[in-house]
Amino acid sequence: MYIYQRQGWPKFTWDSNLIESKIGNVRNSQGRLVGKMNAVGFNLRNEASLTTLTNEIVKSHEIEGEILNTQEVRSSIAVRLGIETVGLVQPSRSIDGIVEMMLDATQNYNHPLTKDRLCGWHNCLFPTGRSGMYKILVGNWRDDSLGPMRVISGQMGKEKIHFQAPDAEIIEREMNLFLEWINSEEAMDSVIKAGIAHFWFITLHPFDDGNGRIARAITELLLCRSDNLSQRFYSMSSQILRERKGYYEILESSQKGKLDITTWLNWFLNALQNSIKLSEETLDKILTKHKFWNYHVQVDFNERQKKVLNKLFDGFEGKLTSSKWAKLNKCSRFTALRDIQDLEDKGILKKMMGGGRNTNYELIELKNE
Repeated sequence: MYIYQRQGWPKFTWDSNLIESKIGNVRNSQGRLVGKMNAVGFNLRNEASLTTLTNEIVKSHEIEGEILNTQEVRSSIAVRLGIETVGLVQPSRSIDGIVEMMLDATQNYNHPLTKDRLCGWHNCLFPTGRSGMYKILVGNWRDDSLGPMRVISGQMGKEKIHFQAPDAEIIEREMNLFLEWINSEEAMDSVIKAGIAHFWFITLHPFDDGNGRIARAITELLLCRSDNLSQRFYSMSSQILRERKGYYEILESSQKGKLDITTWLNWFLNALQNSIKLSEETLDKILTKHKFWNYHVQVDFNERQKKVLNKLFDGFEGKLTSSKWAKLNKCSRFTALRDIQDLEDKGILKKMMGGGRNTNYELIELKNE
């Protein structure tokens, strides 16, 4: 028996003593982080929010096995929010749609959540009417024309059914209940509401595809309400990706359990707490980047050098070599070496020890003043 088949659905219960203490810890962490961000200035707050939103979108799709172009996502967000940043690229139509969905969730977090709005998000995710090669019903609840909505793993003939969602014929009624609850002003903390909404929406699985991504967008909307702030400084999807195996396991066990969802809420709040903690590391990187460019404000850099230096601060994969420099800037190896040697002369890059045949380079850390 699935949870939505239990008598009393969807009247969830939980251990208030355990959950309230967890909420208190999360609330303290949220307040501390937002307070820290308020102290760093407008431009840095924008940079932190831009980085967080980029991570949220990229990681939410990566959970589903879809890899997005990070620079396209970042550029699309920056243009839409009017944030000046270097290294902008032209995003694809599909990236723009994905970004539009997340920005609607976060920038308009106080607007009611309606069927029309959710279906608009669904259209943003699947502008071609297809999920990969397969045609799906877009912009409306699923109709189960190809059979019941199931979460399945394993090879054909040896499939394991992890979960079967409610029949399509009751989705309209179930989603009306869900949306009425989301938009109600009952006395419930927005953090716990975010956890319940995430689980409830995933359980209903109202669309042919994209349910996980939309559930996480709803979560962000409610977390914006909890912070009373449209800017994002921590990413729940980034943490879910780190704990993806546990995420799916707790969802499956809770969906096969009773209406007491203490275990799920406990997991959700722990993950949220960890996401806020890890966001402080991202903030430290942004502050380091800001300090670097302020310190070197009088130094003359060419565009190739600016591009790679920003890449080093934003998350460069592997070690920096002249060949990677040339590939990133689409220039010759000779030009790359000339750029790098110029930065060595300026005391910005240095050769790493034990580089072998292909020399590796790293940033010289600024001295604390």
